[in-house]
Amino acid sequence: MSTKIGFIGMGIMGRPMAKNLLAAGHEVTVYNRTESRCEEVVAAGAAKASTPAECASGKDVVITIVTDSPDVEEVLFGEDGAVSGADEGTLFIDMTTISPDVTRELATRLDEDGFQFLDAPVSGGDIGAQNGTLTIMVGGRQEAFERAEAVFEAMGSRITLVGESGAGQVTKAC
Repeated sequence: MSTKIGFIGMGIMGRPMAKNLLAAGHEVTVYNRTESRCEEVVAAGAAKASTPAECASGKDVVITIVTDSPDVEEVLFGEDGAVSGADEGTLFIDMTTISPDVTRELATRLDEDGFQFLDAPVSGGDIGAQNGTLTIMVGGRQEAFERAEAVFEAMGSRITLVGESGAGQVTKAC
């Protein structure tokens, strides 16, 4: 089943992950602060958004994999942030490796705004991202995890729900 995905962060990890989602038949729209980083994924069939809000508009799932905690907060809640463009019930998945405390704060804020959230940091490096063999450590609710399984399967080969929000980050840190 095709999922409409907004993907924010076209760095070393994000580009191949987004391309694997396209190859699996998902509809992908990408955003990156440096627009030129989107070109490779757009050439593979993705649409390009000019803001995080546009990237999230009309999507079932919004994935972020950016540099650090402040960057995740900015692309979600900043000016033209993804949250401002998303429909109620959208599933946000942060795959950035960030602070478990910040992750729990994001989960609370998104839940209060009517969204679902998973933290899902990855291990396996750029080769794992290219080959779709990442290890994905997921924190969040079972219902959201089940909703995201087909998305995760396009990017990883070892996908485990390890606990509530923040647990993915704690597991990655260990």
